[in-house]
Amino acid sequence: MKIKANPGKTEASNSSDKPNTVSENIRNRRSIYGDQYVKGNLSDELLSEILINATWAPNHKMTEPWRFVVLRGKYLEGYGEYMVNYYKDSYAKELSPEALDKKLTFLRNYPLNAICLIGIILVRNTKINLPEWEEVAAVSSAVQNMALTCTANNIGSYWSTKKVAIDYITEFGLSANENSLGMLFLGYYPDDLKISKKKRTPLSKKVTYLQ
Repeated sequence: MKIKANPGKTEASNSSDKPNTVSENIRNRRSIYGDQYVKGNLSDELLSEILINATWAPNHKMTEPWRFVVLRGKYLEGYGEYMVNYYKDSYAKELSPEALDKKLTFLRNYPLNAICLIGIILVRNTKINLPEWEEVAAVSSAVQNMALTCTANNIGSYWSTKKVAIDYITEFGLSANENSLGMLFLGYYPDDLKISKKKRTPLSKKVTYLQ
């Protein structure tokens, strides 16, 4: 068995524009947060495309272990108020009255510029007994499909897995075999927003080639 160490740099394919576009979307995807969004409208057609792409994620034995709750309109305000009530007692112990008021105002307004929130729900199959990690991996792939579709359409997104987000989605009713995994924020962002340019560890430190 030969182990090939320190492989050369991986170059993007030049065979067509499509592979390059896929690579660009993957490498340009970034988490863009609610307080960075600007108002905008999302067409039903584009929302459907985002959700349909989610359902094409790989999943073992075709269990399709996901369900989504799309929140728009008054539910953006509802989540802001939910966060205020969720955090106000704990923040009141840490902050001055002025700082507390500022923090709660921030939380109340935080979701308002999002074009929608998508609740992410893990649905465990009751007839096919698969390890939970496989089902979570499938849902994670579905969320990544949504994020990449957003990137391709110049829409910002990020997956909020804070307990407040997880608990909020449970408010909409879950079955015994379902678990909330938080929510995906979607929103437009200004053209001049400085997107973080995070580096990745070189392949030579993360990949072993056997041949």
